[in-house]
Amino acid sequence: MATVRICVCGDEGIGKSSIITSLVKDVFVTHKIQPVLPPVTLPPTIGTPENVTTTIVDTSALPHERNALKRELRKANVILLVYSDHYSYERVALFWMPFFRSLGVNVPVVLCANKSDLQRNGSTPQVVSDEMLPLMNEFKEIDSCIRTSAKEHHNINEVFFLCQKAVTHPIAPLYDTKEAALKPTAVSALKRVFFLCDKDQDGYLSDAEVHAFQQKVFSKDITDSEVSDIRRTIGRYFPDSESEPGVSEAGFILLNKIFAEKGRHETIWLILRKFNYTDSLSLRDSFIHPKFDVPPFSSAELSPEGYRFFVDLFLRADKDNDGGLSPSELSALFAPTPGLPRQWAEADFPSETVRNENGYITLQGWLAQWSMTTFESPTTTLEYLAYLGFEPSSSSTTSNTPTLSALRTTKSRRRRAGARPPARVERNVFLCYVIGAPSSGKSSLLDAFLGRSFSPLYHPTIKPRSAVNSVELRGGKQCYLVLSELGELEPAILENRAKLEACDLLCFCYDGSDPESWGHVTGLLEKYKHLEEVPAVFVALKADRDKAMQRGEGGQPEEWVAAQGWQQGPVHVSVQWGSIAEVFVNLAESAMYPGTAYPKKDDEPVEYTNYYLAAGAVMCAALAAGIVWRRNFSPS
Repeated sequence: MATVRICVCGDEGIGKSSIITSLVKDVFVTHKIQPVLPPVTLPPTIGTPENVTTTIVDTSALPHERNALKRELRKANVILLVYSDHYSYERVALFWMPFFRSLGVNVPVVLCANKSDLQRNGSTPQVVSDEMLPLMNEFKEIDSCIRTSAKEHHNINEVFFLCQKAVTHPIAPLYDTKEAALKPTAVSALKRVFFLCDKDQDGYLSDAEVHAFQQKVFSKDITDSEVSDIRRTIGRYFPDSESEPGVSEAGFILLNKIFAEKGRHETIWLILRKFNYTDSLSLRDSFIHPKFDVPPFSSAELSPEGYRFFVDLFLRADKDNDGGLSPSELSALFAPTPGLPRQWAEADFPSETVRNENGYITLQGWLAQWSMTTFESPTTTLEYLAYLGFEPSSSSTTSNTPTLSALRTTKSRRRRAGARPPARVERNVFLCYVIGAPSSGKSSLLDAFLGRSFSPLYHPTIKPRSAVNSVELRGGKQCYLVLSELGELEPAILENRAKLEACDLLCFCYDGSDPESWGHVTGLLEKYKHLEEVPAVFVALKADRDKAMQRGEGGQPEEWVAAQGWQQGPVHVSVQWGSIAEVFVNLAESAMYPGTAYPKKDDEPVEYTNYYLAAGAVMCAALAAGIVWRRNFSPS
């Protein structure tokens, strides 16, 4: 917020203008001043909360000035409501507060009892108890109250500081004065802060974690004696906490409740804003949805830093060290988030990735799941990185967008018409559409990819289904492969060139024991001619059964594939064979090296780049040899 606009209002003759004049001139003005002062603008100072500029607007309560008063009230960020005697005090509840509500003005109100120099009989605690607290209990808009005297310059600076703080550090979103408790949204936000600061996830903030928290939020250290004081304060409310290994979540919430009750709610706001909360106690939109553009024909992937974060997150959440995340462990892990990502819930997570014998997602499956999520929806990954507390290890990323260093974009792999396919695609996550006739074994192929046991029961795939897993390539390099069975959306996706551009490979499946199955594949290639622009692999499934002669034009699959120029013939395999893993390696390598999975054309243009590179290398070598020869054999 750049400016705090304070509207000073109240009955006539209560000293509104005198309060403003006393602030500006730093002394009480004895001579008569004009009825309504012009607006006063105060520049930011060291003591100003959040270093905001402050504009103070004086108003009149006279009937003929009522429209001007309404305009200023609607423009104000905070209202300073002044009274000075019993009559003007009664008018606060009878006229002023209902008047504000009738205008729909929803800003904090600071209640000011002016001319305290004339009221010698009542002490400040008595005035607060008898006059101010009843009004604060009746009207939640009243943020705070104070006694002032313009004549004695008593609490003049303080009253405007309260107005500034009511805007920059409002108490209303944090604390319910009637219930004497923190509000649920504030408790929820503070619980997330506790979760993120509890690095070892043991349910307590150790002394080291308290020191780290202090340094992060306040940029200064805390002494061991101050940590002990905090523990003693909590112990007065929770006697059992003295034997605990650190500050519990309940103790952390209690400390913030004490801050609110003692009027130190700016401390709570410092904490929340450091963890990217807005005044409405929601996370900043620019924090959870930073600008992240993926260039055309490129994709998004986790960076090494992103993978490290998700590995650490999994290991901390796996409390029983069984290598899988149980429902309770997943629930605890996603506690600071809105829950599972929508895509995960719709796909019946964790059915799309690797699970252990108990059905719990493993570390391998966890990383594969996030790899697929980042590939399909990088904004979802960025959102959850923010919720889960990702922090970059370097200072290269700005503090406003810390999650961006967890992702990277790949090089473009656009296939230009008439151009030779790239020798290699520089990416680590590949999408492969699995296409074929009904009952050809596509679903069983996906199950085998995830290490699931074979089921002879046939269940037709209606909704699209995916499976993601890591694949170790020849040479030891690892990548992630997403196999997607399209279901009833297959025709629509095959017609959509944009959808096809998003995938890296087509896997045409057919049942080697069904004489009609191959015809479905050739029919698709005949109907959708542009499918030849996408790398493809042909897989004959159910090879454990008797091989059938395929019907259709063009001969048998091997003959047809060779005649069309495809470089790889059909792979015959059964999901019940151990060698099925080699199929997934072949799919991943074909996606990574797409030049091996295109049909060769007779008129394919010659690519001279490699020749140029080789010739350049030879010339450089010859030049270097000539220089060496001259140095060694030239006359001295």
